[in-house]
Amino acid sequence: MTGTLVLAGTPIGDTADAPPRLAAELAAADVIAAEDTRRLRRLTQALEVQPTGRVVSYFEGNEAARTPELVEALTGGARVLLVTDAGMPSVSDPGYRLVAAAVEQGVKVTAVPGPSAVLTALAVSGLPVDRFCFEGFLPRKPGERLGRLREVAEERRTLVYFEAPHRLDATLAAMVEVFGADRRAAVCRELTKTYEEVRRGPLAELATWAAEGVRGEITVVVEGAAERAPRELDAAELARLVAVREEAGERRKEAIAAVAVEVGVPKREVFDAVVAAKKNAGAGDAGAKRTGAGDARG
Repeated sequence: MTGTLVLAGTPIGDTADAPPRLAAELAAADVIAAEDTRRLRRLTQALEVQPTGRVVSYFEGNEAARTPELVEALTGGARVLLVTDAGMPSVSDPGYRLVAAAVEQGVKVTAVPGPSAVLTALAVSGLPVDRFCFEGFLPRKPGERLGRLREVAEERRTLVYFEAPHRLDATLAAMVEVFGADRRAAVCRELTKTYEEVRRGPLAELATWAAEGVRGEITVVVEGAAERAPRELDAAELARLVAVREEAGERRKEAIAAVAVEVGVPKREVFDAVVAAKKNAGAGDAGAKRTGAGDARG
């Protein structure tokens, strides 16, 4: 008989938000895998729970090495409880690797639903909530960050991001560059905590505010792109737009994708335009060479 892996959602700020079942699971688990054992201790004290099972650390640095050990416990019949610092395990936190390994071994996986920074920020943002996509943390390097943002520049669903406070100003500035200064957004800081703050406004306004420095846990919600009609451009103009981006340092593949998004046409159409332009340029060069050779013979 295999055991059970329980993913436990923990409060994102106010410990009073902890569901009653969380306390019961903490008390009954054979093994508790915690992202931070010190935070786990504070949580159990706040909930007045005394765990009886073995407590082990399970964080980004030891996730790969510790997963086999936890899977062995699960296949041996143990009830393993996975908790992270806040929110649901595996959502931009350790957990996915363990879940995948447990599923592969036929272990039952269940969850204790709890508070979610993603849904909480989305709900209070004042932006459309009927369709959204969660993008997690953006890359730290500026070029990679811009590239990731460009991938969703025309995404019409509301976008939700996590961000570190010391990178918030750079991220908002990059969003202004890619999404435009007037795109609506909300910066949600310290959700459910004493100093909770939600700043709403155009991206440019929020970027100016963040430049002064921001503290706390941050979730950013950004309005999706407005629908717009495709621009009517011929093949030569499409090729020219790609060439401009290439001259600015973009790789051809990225430039083609960006132009396709910019003008609202399929990538294949832009690619074909670039190929046609290259062939025309080659044919022109060949013609010039033949003309030059004829002049020389004459």
